Amino acid sequence: MACAPTLRLIGAPTDIGASRLGSAMGPDALRVAGLGPALRRLGRRVHDTGNLAGPPNPQAPPEQGLRHLAPARAWMESVHQAVGQALADGELPLMLGGDHSLAMGSIGAVAAHCRRQGRALRVVWLDAHADCNTPEISPSGNLHGMPVASLCGLGPGPLTALSGGTVPALDASTLCQIGLRSVDDQEKRLLYALGIEVYDMRAIDELGMREVMRRALVGLEGSSTHLHLSFDVDFLDPDIAPGTGTPVRGGPSYREAQLCMEMLADTGRLGSLDLVELNPARDLCNQTAELVVDLLESLFGKSTLVRPDR
Repeated sequence: MACAPTLRLIGAPTDIGASRLGSAMGPDALRVAGLGPALRRLGRRVHDTGNLAGPPNPQAPPEQGLRHLAPARAWMESVHQAVGQALADGELPLMLGGDHSLAMGSIGAVAAHCRRQGRALRVVWLDAHADCNTPEISPSGNLHGMPVASLCGLGPGPLTALSGGTVPALDASTLCQIGLRSVDDQEKRLLYALGIEVYDMRAIDELGMREVMRRALVGLEGSSTHLHLSFDVDFLDPDIAPGTGTPVRGGPSYREAQLCMEMLADTGRLGSLDLVELNPARDLCNQTAELVVDLLESLFGKSTLVRPDR
């Protein structure tokens, strides 16, 4: 059996794409909550590269429908390079945000890596929001609401060009969003036009989390597909995870979130990960960071019973 890849922790301490300050403290809150030691206790090798550096948050108003485009792009490029290097070195990049705009850099790098390797890519996006706005339809101009549209080739050139080629980073068919419950009116029309596979909270209520995850992950086990998880902390219900900048009531419970992680682990295909929108400024005694560490333990193999197929 092949040895599991080293996990490379890459901190990206910025809230430059968000509406509220605070997610810049997310990477260190996860370290305080014991992320590295928890993963090592599972037998995984962990390479913590510390935090990337980038421009400060200028806290400026939108310009042409966008806030902080130039400094945010600098952060995305830094993440793109760091994630791409981790993959080239044979390690599994775990990008610790920071806000969700950083996914334009991380997923752009993952998509470019998969194209070079000739491998299929599947992106599972856990989030309360669709993040599929463009400057023309965004109510705020905040870049953390635009990564899905940009990765699918819609938006300004400085963002869509992060794919590293002439085609969009993602074909919409590779993306599956789970947990949505706050989507802007024009954004939902764009989601529909792109044909993105979406399971909102109504779908989870009607189908159950097990069936939703089964559908999202169909065909992955035994394949060579690269699975990327983009995990926004506001995916979780704020009753259990208050430490995020844009909480939305009615999200998945602790057990539903654990099942997500366990079923993702069962595929054996996880190749990269974003963990974003943890905002310690809105948390209670770092409980959200501790919960996230608990969930990531399940994602990387912790289970209640011995499971020989893992």
